[in-house]
Amino acid sequence: MNYVPTLKKKYREEIVPALKKEFNYSSVMQVPRLEKIIINQGVGQAIADKKLIEAALTELSTISGQKSVTTLSKKDISNFKLRKHMPIGVKVTLRKDRMYEFLERLICVSLPRIRDFRGVEYKFDGCGNYTLGISEQIIFPEIDIDKIHKMMGMNITFVTNAGSDEEGYALLKEFGIPFKNIKKN
Repeated sequence: MNYVPTLKKKYREEIVPALKKEFNYSSVMQVPRLEKIIINQGVGQAIADKKLIEAALTELSTISGQKSVTTLSKKDISNFKLRKHMPIGVKVTLRKDRMYEFLERLICVSLPRIRDFRGVEYKFDGCGNYTLGISEQIIFPEIDIDKIHKMMGMNITFVTNAGSDEEGYALLKEFGIPFKNIKKN
């Protein structure tokens, strides 16, 4: 028997019928779904210290369970001593089963480890996609606190195929992302 991640099973059995009923969709294919999760970490100090990029690569690969890649600068900026094609960040794109497994670890384990956690902000981009900013990488249990070189934050972007922010919010809320109580306009 093939392994199916818990959140993928929950999406098929609980979330799809709930959203279909809430938004009065005529087909299950109209229900928004999570396309991919992109984890991005900017390492601006890597201009001076090349070891920071390597540390960020290994940490992000450990967190996501997938090999991360470096992002390169697109142009020269003399004020920042930055040259074109210098490594200034790392990113990883998760899809399918790895995406659901990461989302489950994020919701159930990592977010509750944030000190004074009251929920995440409502910051959608207008097309149903959501970006979550994390200030420290030590909230992930995969990271060994003794081996980190520098505290670094990251952005986690949830890309959905929802047509509006309201649909994207409903989808991510059903998955269990703890949003702060907001007033809808």
